[in-house]
Amino acid sequence: MVHFFKSKILLKVISRILLIISAAFLVCAWLAFVFRENPEPFFYSFGISVFIGLITGFFSGRLKSEVQVYRKDAYLTVTLSWLIISLIGCLPYLFSGAIPGFVDAFFETVSGFTTTGSSILSDIEILPKSILFWRSLTHWIGGIGIIVLVIVIMPTMQIGGYHLFTLESSLQEKIQPKIKSVGYRLLLIYIGLTAAEIILLMLGKMNLFESTCHSFASVSTGGFSPKNSSIAGYSPYVQYVVMLFMLLAGINFSVYYLFVKRKFRRIKTNEELRFYLIMITVIGLLVTASLKFSMHKPIEESFREGFFQVISIVTCTGFASADYLRWPEVAWVIIFFSMFLGGCTGSTSGGIKMARHVVLFKNIRKIIRRQQSVHAVVPVTLNGNHLSDDSNSSILSYILVYLLLFVTGSILMVFIGSDILTAGSSVATCMAGIGPGMGTVGPVSNFSHIPDAGKMVLSFLMLLGRLEIFTVMILFSKSFWTK
Repeated sequence: MVHFFKSKILLKVISRILLIISAAFLVCAWLAFVFRENPEPFFYSFGISVFIGLITGFFSGRLKSEVQVYRKDAYLTVTLSWLIISLIGCLPYLFSGAIPGFVDAFFETVSGFTTTGSSILSDIEILPKSILFWRSLTHWIGGIGIIVLVIVIMPTMQIGGYHLFTLESSLQEKIQPKIKSVGYRLLLIYIGLTAAEIILLMLGKMNLFESTCHSFASVSTGGFSPKNSSIAGYSPYVQYVVMLFMLLAGINFSVYYLFVKRKFRRIKTNEELRFYLIMITVIGLLVTASLKFSMHKPIEESFREGFFQVISIVTCTGFASADYLRWPEVAWVIIFFSMFLGGCTGSTSGGIKMARHVVLFKNIRKIIRRQQSVHAVVPVTLNGNHLSDDSNSSILSYILVYLLLFVTGSILMVFIGSDILTAGSSVATCMAGIGPGMGTVGPVSNFSHIPDAGKMVLSFLMLLGRLEIFTVMILFSKSFWTK
């Protein structure tokens, strides 16, 4: 029997999202007036978005507060919502002529909302500031969207043991009846980090507009910059500030929630956070040593460039303060493999995520210990919580599927026309939501030369990676559409 989705729930969610996007369009239109630019592209976009939002809201009617939401409803709603905002988000680019082609506009918009940061733009600085602000705002909107999705929604969908990755069990039990209050607190934390970075960047003599755009991109781990040179043209002070907030944005936002709740012991015992900081420190020191001893750069410059790029790649932000393709090959290899790490679960970063790597290493340790003692009982735990066999298998399966998709996508990109290095790095960087890759899509290049078919493939991979793969892939299974 075919399962009939609660279309009213889907329409209600889409309606609210479109009305939020409409408000963002008005902000950009006001900014166009401030900078004496043409506001019409945003008014047209606003009109279309509001119209569709009101229509979907009208047909959704009034929902009862006790209505039950099935997991199937959640899967479909989450995926379609991300697709729809990507389509609506294209409109300012198309109406303004900043990006005249639909495929390019769609790629740029998906890259923005998924906080990837890959771009088809060759000369960013010639665009109107209102368009550049919209481009950065898509990052910020997508960033808070993914935090709420991963911390509040996905645990209720029971995907891959998400309740173990986000909040401790006692707090997770309180999430369901307090979704709104938790969401508001996460939003306040998100706004607080953004405001703090804006202030610190302005103290470094960056103007308000650029400070806001870079803060949107840092806190969301997006990577869009209103400058062609990204962060490279700014002072060391600015680079250190951006580095700090990229690092903070890569931390599970439930850690900040626990901080507000004064549950410091839970933070101290968070294995994912500890692993995240250790990995960044070790990889950063390796790259710093490579720059110091192979390129003979001053120690401070080696440290700053090395750690900036490592933090940017691991947190999947994609800002660049240097062209790492000019570095020694050993640094290339380190940077490439760092693309598969990702930040913490429940952060704005993408990738496989640190928690899954922790579980993977614990499974390897379990196998080794069982080889030493066949009867040894070695439970797999995370943050003090025992992982069930189902959760453990789901996590390991995710890593395997992620790598298989990387290989499949890379082969597909080679057939479309990319060289092996460009194909592999473009797929890796888009799946992880990083931005720049290697080959012809390096930190000083862009994706404009990729064929349209390749851009659509990469756009799909951005959405797939951002929504944690299974959320989207389950829609293509026969069992999903049958009861």
